[in-house]
Amino acid sequence: MARILVVDDDPAIRQLLTDVLEMDGYDVSVAVDGLAAVRAVQASSPDFVILDVMMPGLDGFGVLDVIRAQPGEPVPVLMLTAAAESDANARAWAGGVDYYLAKPFTADAVLELIDGVLAIQVTRLAHEGRGAADVVATDGVGPGC
Repeated sequence: MARILVVDDDPAIRQLLTDVLEMDGYDVSVAVDGLAAVRAVQASSPDFVILDVMMPGLDGFGVLDVIRAQPGEPVPVLMLTAAAESDANARAWAGGVDYYLAKPFTADAVLELIDGVLAIQVTRLAHEGRGAADVVATDGVGPGC
């Protein structure tokens, strides 16, 4: 089962994303701020991170810097933000974000994005010499694994 980390200081958004992702078969953990997100990334090595930009303390850009400094295969990151300003968008892309959505967003759009990204990862890993069953069993990538 793929591990998704949801990072947002808004409890309603955390709950919405957790409910939708768990219903789709993902293992979801949450962080309420940037510092908790850094601890969660270092402790659990998520397969995908959904990251709010504006949070108290360490913001999403700071968390993204920590994620990108991690060794190994880069973790896909989706940034969600109410700050749909072009400079925030440019800063996110420059920092190495993979996907960027402005709030308000639909839960279906987030779910479709994650499903697609993780399905591509399974396919890529399978083509690198491991069978799909081995990839799912050892990497836990994909819904319902």
